[in-house]
Amino acid sequence: MFLLLLLATFLIALGVSFVVVRLFTKPIDAILSRIITDSIRAAWQQYLTFAMYVVGISSGVRIWELEQYITPPLSDDSTVITLTMERWILEIYRTILSTLQGLAWLLLVFFVFALIAYVIVRIVSPWATPTSATCVISL
Repeated sequence: MFLLLLLATFLIALGVSFVVVRLFTKPIDAILSRIITDSIRAAWQQYLTFAMYVVGISSGVRIWELEQYITPPLSDDSTVITLTMERWILEIYRTILSTLQGLAWLLLVFFVFALIAYVIVRIVSPWATPTSATCVISL
């Protein structure tokens, strides 16, 4: 029963991560294309997609909390918690929320750094025009 719960939480976290990645692919591409004009942009987007899957799955499948179903508590009179239908529903709900929470934090950090990078690019771009670079080289 535990292995089925582990597999179910993994598949749910993977599915939620897939939906979030699909929803944010175009906005992330637009942001990266605005900040990074080089061909390395595709690599950054691929890395961010990978990171979203890793964070989503690792946040959703909470191994340390699932251990309560196979490891008895330290007290002598306690038993292992049984997996009832109510526990299944609770674990599925926790998996969805934990996956979304992990992905929300990752995207928040990405968007904060992207905003900082955008401001830096906007400040530096007037000085980085091709005509001024040519003048500097000709001096």
